[in-house]
This record gives sequence, structure tokens and C-alpha cells, in this order.
Amino acid sequence: MPHPFVIVTLLVLLIRLGLWLNKRRKATAGHDAPAAGLVPRAELVEVGSETADPAARAALDAAKAGNWRPAAAYLSEGDGDWSTRYARMDPFGDLAATDDTWLWQWRKEQPGSPEAAQVQTDALVKRAWEIRTGKYASEVTREQAMGFHQVLQEAAEVSYEAIRLASDGDPNAWVMQQPIAMGQGWSHERYRALWSEIVAREPYHYGAHTAALQYWCEKWLGSNELMHEFADRAIAGAPAGSLLTVLKLRAYWEQVLRDKSAAPLYRSAEYTAALDAALADLAAADPAHPGIVPARGWIAHGLIENGRPAQALDLFRAMGREIAGPWIYYGNPAAVFDAARTKAARAAA
Repeated sequence: MPHPFVIVTLLVLLIRLGLWLNKRRKATAGHDAPAAGLVPRAELVEVGSETADPAARAALDAAKAGNWRPAAAYLSEGDGDWSTRYARMDPFGDLAATDDTWLWQWRKEQPGSPEAAQVQTDALVKRAWEIRTGKYASEVTREQAMGFHQVLQEAAEVSYEAIRLASDGDPNAWVMQQPIAMGQGWSHERYRALWSEIVAREPYHYGAHTAALQYWCEKWLGSNELMHEFADRAIAGAPAGSLLTVLKLRAYWEQVLRDKSAAPLYRSAEYTAALDAALADLAAADPAHPGIVPARGWIAHGLIENGRPAQALDLFRAMGREIAGPWIYYGNPAAVFDAARTKAARAAA
């Protein structure tokens, strides 16, 4: 039997080796990025946290200064491209959720503006969720719950006004009602009626479909079966380049998130087929599609889980400094996103 001193010495050496390797791993984390054509980890930002469009930045700056007119002009552009117009409203809803002085002035001077009413709906929804927080229902205080439902009801009232003001072909006032439906727990029948109004105006609305998938998932008001059924039905009739194929990848992720035993689904023939369909959809998509960066993130995640990490590298390169896909839902998005990029880069080397 080895002498106790020898055993202790070996343990000390192993501990020191482990500490050194851990330190080296942390020190070199992200260092593979530039060599692989990736943005350094320190420069990463979550998708949507920055506004790349100069016109949007100018309109936001003007709104912060109290001038609503550039925002009104910017948000009314792109007639018929409802998915893009919907996506454009997001940063303005964020701003109005914290400072709505400019929005109230806009509503006062242009009471018939559907865009102003839609931004106000979005801002109130965001304010309601800020009150509630993202905690589990059991952790939300009575005061938070009351405040949440009060402000959400205000959002609902404004959303009905937005619907009244919207042009016949504009689906976005109805799309804005989706988070209200989720927060207020609308029945399946009532939600399906809302959905019929949306798709009658824009059958392939990207933001609407993304929100609908959440309604139908198990953690909200549906089930795995209803969620997958919705995704399959949406994909079946969608044209190439719509990016609605990504719904299936998100549905699998939602399922595995709640049931870790379902993780083998990522290597199944069904998931592989869904992933390949999403890759083809992405190749056909307009680079200006409002869902292009999130789609790249979800597909990159799928390739890694499907055992094809090297194929994800070009997607990570295309995403630049934006973190998108499931990684944004983690406590440290930059860390887990960078770890995934590193895995892809090393697999491709």
C-alpha cells in the first residue's frame, strides 16, 4: 500500500493541475473567436439590444428629446410588409414603457394614428410584465399580480382602439393582443378567433407565429401536442424564405426544456428533418427578414445538438456580435453563446 505521504502529495498535485486547467480554460475562453472569424466575446450583445438601422436610431433619439414625428414617419413606412413594421415597433415600445411623454404628445396631435395606438399597447404590455417580473406564479406577490392585471387590462383597452384605427389589411393591432391573451389566460376558442383575424390579413407573419407558439406550449396555455400541431400546420403552408420552419426547432427546445429526458429527440430523424428544412428555409430567406438573426441562432443551436457543430460556424459568423436563439434565455447569455461558438469553431478546425 502506498505511503500516506505519497497519496497526499498526489492529491495536492491533482488539485493544482485541476486549478491550472480551469484557469487556463477561463483565460483562453473566447480566444478562438478572432481566429475563427468570430467577434470577440467582450463585444457580444443580445439580439435587439442595439438598433442597427440609422433611421430607427435617429427616430428614437428624437423621441427621447420629445419629438415624435420622426418615429411616426419611420413606423408608417413599408406598406404591406407587416412583419417588418411589427418588428420596428419594439424599441419604441421599450422607450415608451419608461418614458411615454413623446407618445402622449403623438396621440394628442394624431389621435387617429394606428401606429401610435399600437406602440402604446406594446408599451403597456411591457410595463405590466415589468411589474409582474419573470418569476414563477408562486413567487409573484399579490401586489405584483394585481398591478400586472390592472396594467394589462389598460393595454387590452388600448389594443381595441388600435384595432378600430387599423387599416383593413393591417394585422399588427391584432398581433399586439397576443401577449395580452397569454397574460389574461384567454381560452383556446377565444385565442383561435384572434388568430383567424391575424392570418386573414397576413398568413405568414413571423412575429405573430413566434408568439402563437408560446401560447400553445405547455408552460402557457397549451401542451406539447398542441404546440407541435401548431408548428406543423404553420410550416405546411408557408413559402420558402418565411423562416416559419424555425417554429419546429423552437417547439422541440420548449419540450426538452420542461422534460430533460426528451433530449434524445435532438438526434432523432424527425428533428434532423426539421433542421434540414430550416436550413433550406434560411437559404431562401431575404437577408432583411426581421427574423433572420434569431433564425440563425436557433438553427446553429440545432446543429450543435444534432451532432453537426462544424456546420454552425458560418451561422455564428453571420450573426456577428448578436446573441440569438435559446442562449438569450440563460442567466449568462454571452458565456453559453461563446461556449457554443467555440465548440463549432473547434469542430470545424
